[in-house]
Amino acid sequence: MMTQVGFLPEETSSFVGRRAELARLETALTTRRMTTLIGPGGVGKTRLAVRAARAAADRYPDGAWWADLSPLYDDALLLPTVSDAVGLADHTLRRPVEALCEWLSDKRLLLVLDSAEHLRASCSHLLAELLTTSPGLTVMVTSRQPLTTRGEHVVQVPPLPVDGAPDALQLFEERLRAGDPRAALAAPGDRAAAADICRRLEGIPLAIELAAAGIGRHTVAQLATRIGTRFDAPVDAEDLNASRLDLLADDSLWPRRHRTLRTTIGWSHELCTPLERLLWARLTLFRTDFDEEVAREVCTGGPLTPHEVDRALQGLVAQSVVQRDGTRYRMLDTLREYGRMWLTELGEERAAAGRHAASFLGLARRAHDGWTGPDQISWYHTVADAHLDLCAALDHLLAHDSAGAQEMAGRVGFFWACCGHLSEARGYAQRALDAGPVEGPHRTRLQWVLGVAALLQGDFATAETYGALCTAIALYDRDDEGMLGATYLSGLTQLMTGEPAAALEAAERVLRMTGAAPSGGGPAEQPAAASGSGAGPAPVESAHRLRCRLITVFALTALGRLTESGRAAAALRRSCEQGGEYWTRSYADYQLALIALLQGRPEASAAHARAMLAGKHRLRDSFGIALGLDILAAAIAAQGAGAQAARVYGTGHAYWRMVGHPQRGTPELGPVRETCELQARAAVGDAAYQHAFERGQADNAEVGLAAALHSDLQL
Repeated sequence: MMTQVGFLPEETSSFVGRRAELARLETALTTRRMTTLIGPGGVGKTRLAVRAARAAADRYPDGAWWADLSPLYDDALLLPTVSDAVGLADHTLRRPVEALCEWLSDKRLLLVLDSAEHLRASCSHLLAELLTTSPGLTVMVTSRQPLTTRGEHVVQVPPLPVDGAPDALQLFEERLRAGDPRAALAAPGDRAAAADICRRLEGIPLAIELAAAGIGRHTVAQLATRIGTRFDAPVDAEDLNASRLDLLADDSLWPRRHRTLRTTIGWSHELCTPLERLLWARLTLFRTDFDEEVAREVCTGGPLTPHEVDRALQGLVAQSVVQRDGTRYRMLDTLREYGRMWLTELGEERAAAGRHAASFLGLARRAHDGWTGPDQISWYHTVADAHLDLCAALDHLLAHDSAGAQEMAGRVGFFWACCGHLSEARGYAQRALDAGPVEGPHRTRLQWVLGVAALLQGDFATAETYGALCTAIALYDRDDEGMLGATYLSGLTQLMTGEPAAALEAAERVLRMTGAAPSGGGPAEQPAAASGSGAGPAPVESAHRLRCRLITVFALTALGRLTESGRAAAALRRSCEQGGEYWTRSYADYQLALIALLQGRPEASAAHARAMLAGKHRLRDSFGIALGLDILAAAIAAQGAGAQAARVYGTGHAYWRMVGHPQRGTPELGPVRETCELQARAAVGDAAYQHAFERGQADNAEVGLAAALHSDLQL
């Protein structure tokens, strides 16, 4: 992706000038806790912030983290976006702001909030709380106006100098060559004309980049003449050739002193073909990066055929209206604002939002259908990366198509629960249920999502209630998949509350009712055996069926029936591997690790634990990684490597904090964990154990996990 949430975005083009501003920012980041870069749209605040944050990152032991706020269409998504940015995937019932404050309270990190002007009040309030409770936090913000937060230090970002310094002209030349490596200011008068363009555009980087992109259609001299004509002519509201942005601009967002950029964007718009202009408007519905396929889905209609969308998209890229990074595309927020005003002028907002919602409902359906299969990880990442677009689509559907919203919330809910978006999963599922009558599988899914989210938040009473409700609804609807899902929810709740026998009995009964034997001591292994004896491969099982089988494995382990549990876990793992399923497979690995540890085979336990961690890492499942690190540390401790075990325990503690819980797991894990920790302390002594634990806890989470995944873990 072009812009990452978390860490810092890559710089995809050259950086020009700004030595004085970088020096001021270096001083500000050293001496101030909150610095806001202010300036008009297009002046280069984001690029300057990226460069300054990258230069300062090494001074922050807990890293430099980036949150792009430009796609957020209201303040409801501010907290989830900032939490994502700093690596928090809270699984508790706390208020999100409380969880974020606690997560940052002992960290020394740099947080950058980019494009905060449309959320100034909410950002100011949030940062006031974070800076009060997190003494090691430094914040840098980019905004068109100050946030007026207490202690805010404001740094004005001016345009590039156009007289006495080469920066603006250098930027023009470099962007000219980026569009065409053979281009150069070689003709007589070209350099003087280019310098005149930069002066006319007042050194505003975005305006210069847009002008440089126009060279493919004009010579430098012609471009200078056209820009001069444009800027010298008065704006006439009756002139159909006048800049649409000048006519439509909101003076609170586009003060008159920023007319240079407004006029340049309007001029660039006029250089576009009619179909490029239409596509420009329709692309503003995207909150995140997009590819050609989804652009065709959302933007096709009327004169824009799928083929014309492709052509127009490449035209917008050539004119620097849209940025391309590999197969992904993105529009700068300043240009998106113009396109959104144009969309309103065309009267297309409702229709375009409907196409956008329909497209992402389709994505939710495909992702849900592809969960159990070889593309599971790809779908998991796709849903995670499209989070803001999915939220926007859901909000539109809740207002205009309750049935579509109910289907969508049910289909993406489990993805969001796994990604750590528990509040959104629970909130949207409840809003969808409240939106109107819903029957059949959509109702069951919504109730199930609410129950799973409650369970993962540690709200077992609510999870139990929804488990019973899902069971009743599925029985009434004669919905086998609903029954399997309800049994997984109820069974996991029973396991977490110390009732493994009840969980096992229910799971075995429902597996028989819905068409296959339970995966205990024999019959469930027959399909796998048959596939090796010429009978052909067994059909891939549904996600709910695999999860229900997982309940039997957990329950058998908790009941001490380790031989049966080991056979069931191995058979389940084979079924998952056959279909390319990772989520359930990783938990089968986890159970195999626990079983091996309980049977006194710590080397085998460590191997299974690392297999689990590799799968959970691919899925970005922080909760699963925390569980896996605990069992791996226990297996290492059981081998007598106390210091290495302590370091892995420390990394696991960091992941437990990331999900907002103390160490968790089914009840039988607690005594195992405690015994192995005592073994590790006894092996190396309390002081060495504590030193290694603190090192693991202080490691960057990714670094600590990578170290744990190596069997030759060193201190």
